[in-house]
Amino acid sequence: MTAQFDLVVRNGTVVDGAAGEPIEADVAVRDGRIVAVGRFAGTGREEIDAKGMAVTPGFVDIHTHYDGQVTWDDRFSPSSGHGVTTVVMGNCGVGFAPCRPQDRDTLIRVMEGVEDIPELVMRQGVPWNWQSFPEYLDALAARRCDIDFATQVPHAPLRVFVMGRRGVDREPATAADMAAMASMVEEGLEAGALGFTTSRSLFHRTPDGALTPTITAAEEELAAIARGMGRVNKGVIQLLDDFQDTTAQGATEFAMLRRLVELSGRPLSFTLLDISLYPGRWETLLREVERANLEGLPIRGQVAARPVAVLYGLELSFHPFSTCPSYREVADLPLPQKLARLRDPAVRARLLVEEPVYSNPNMLAFMRNVGNMFVLGDPPNYTPPADQRLDARAAALGVTPLELAYDLLTSGDGRTILFHPGANYTDCSDANMARMLRHQHTVMALGDGGAHYGLICDASYTTHALTYWTRDRQGERWPLAWTVRQLTDVPARTVGLGDRGRLAPGFKADINVIDLDRLAVAAPHPVHNLPGGGRRLEQKAQGYRATIVGGDVTYRDGTFTGALPGRLVRGARGL
Repeated sequence: MTAQFDLVVRNGTVVDGAAGEPIEADVAVRDGRIVAVGRFAGTGREEIDAKGMAVTPGFVDIHTHYDGQVTWDDRFSPSSGHGVTTVVMGNCGVGFAPCRPQDRDTLIRVMEGVEDIPELVMRQGVPWNWQSFPEYLDALAARRCDIDFATQVPHAPLRVFVMGRRGVDREPATAADMAAMASMVEEGLEAGALGFTTSRSLFHRTPDGALTPTITAAEEELAAIARGMGRVNKGVIQLLDDFQDTTAQGATEFAMLRRLVELSGRPLSFTLLDISLYPGRWETLLREVERANLEGLPIRGQVAARPVAVLYGLELSFHPFSTCPSYREVADLPLPQKLARLRDPAVRARLLVEEPVYSNPNMLAFMRNVGNMFVLGDPPNYTPPADQRLDARAAALGVTPLELAYDLLTSGDGRTILFHPGANYTDCSDANMARMLRHQHTVMALGDGGAHYGLICDASYTTHALTYWTRDRQGERWPLAWTVRQLTDVPARTVGLGDRGRLAPGFKADINVIDLDRLAVAAPHPVHNLPGGGRRLEQKAQGYRATIVGGDVTYRDGTFTGALPGRLVRGARGL
C-alpha cells in the first residue's frame, strides 16, 4: 500500500502548544506540514512509535546570538540538542551586517567584548561575503542547517556602516545619518529581517573597556528608525537596557520604549531580569509593561527560565583570579601544568592578595564577588540552597570566600566550575523568577547559545523548563501544557512566526518526541570545536527521543542524523 503521509508520529501524548489538554493522538506530516492530529486512517513512509512519550511542537528561542556560528557551522549546538527547531539572532544590537571591509575589525571587537566570542574564531570563521544587510541575508539563505534560523537588523553595525568612526565614538547622529539608518532598517525588513535591535547597557563593552556604539544613542535616533519601521509596517523591536533611572515610582527610560512603540506601531520586547544589585527594579518594570499593554502598546519582557549565571573555571574564559597580573604566567599552560603551578603555596599566597586588573569595571566587580558563588556540580543544580554558597561554606571552614574559591578551582582534576547567579536568584530564591515567567506579558527566552562561549551556557533552558518547573521543583509546579506553550507558541508569535509553535493542521512540522521521565541535562563542559580550535561550553541532554524539523528527523536519542532541513526564515509568517 502506498503511504499517504511522509511521517506519522504514533500513539504519543500530544501537547499542542496552544495550552490545550494533552491527548493521546497521532500526528501526520506531508510536505513539511502537519496535515492531521488525532486518529486517522493511512500510513507514513516513516513512522515513529511515541507511546509513553510527550509529543510537542519544536521549541523556539528568540534570543540566541548565532550570528557568527551560522556562517561556519551547519549545526546550532547546543540549542538543537535541547529540542529547539527555530532560533532568532541579531539580538541586542550586535552582529556582522551591514559591514564594509574596513569596519570588520570594529565589529569583531564589539562581538568579542559583548558576547565573549574569541577574536581568532571570528577571523577564521566569518566569511564576510556581504556588505549590505540584504546581501547578508542572501548569504544566509545559501546555508543548510539542522534547524531554522531568522535574524534582525542590529544597531551597532548599522551605526558604524552609516557613521564610520563617528559611530564607533558614539557621536550624535546627524539628520542625514538618522535618515540613512532608518532607510537601511526598512531595506532590511523588506529583505526578510524580523526586526531591529539595540543595546543601552553599560555592561556591553569592547575588550579594551570602550562602550559599544549604541549605548548612548539619542532617542531622536531611535525614533527615526521606529518611524521607518512604521512606514513599512514590519518587524519587532528588541533591546537590552539597564534602566538605571528606575525607581519604585516609575522608569523614565521605559517611557522612551513606549514612545518607540507608539511611533512605529510595532511590538517591542526587552530583557527583564531580577538583578540582585537592583532589588525591586523588575517589579517596577513589570508594572510598566502591564500599564503599556492595557493602553494598547504591545511590550513584553524576555525572561530567562532559570538563574542567569556566569560560569568560572580554569578552562573557561574567566575565574576570580584570571585578571590578576601574576596569573598571566600560567594562563596559557596546559591544564596539568597550570594546576601544578597554582598548587604551589607561594603562587597561591601571591594570587590571594594581588589586585586584579580588567578593562570592564562592572565585570571585574562581579567576578570578584566570590561569596555569592556556588559549585555547579554534575548533574548541575541551578537553584542551590543558601548554605552551599561560598560565603556560608567559607564561614563554616574558618577561611575567606576567596581562599575557598581558589582551593575549589585547583582541586581534583581542575575542572570544577563555579556558578555565579547574577540574576533571577535573589536571596537564593526562585520566587521572583516564577512571578516574571508566569506573567501574561513575558516570554521565555535568552538562551544565548551562540555567544558567551566560555562564560555562560544557558541554551539548555528549554530542557530545564520542562524538568525543573513541571517535574522536579519543590513547591508549585506548572502544568506541562502551559510550559510547552511558553517554549513554542508564545515566542513564535512574539516575533511574528505564526506558522510554527503548534501541533495543528497547516503548521510547520517541527516536532519533539520526549521521554519526560528520562529528560535531564548534564553539566556543561568545554570543547574545542570552533574555527581555529576555539573553545566553547557544550551541554548535552538525554530524553529527546526525536527532534523533527520540517518533517525530517534531525536527532534521534541525542544523535545527529545528518539531515539539514533548516533554512533562513525571511520575514514574519502566518498560516
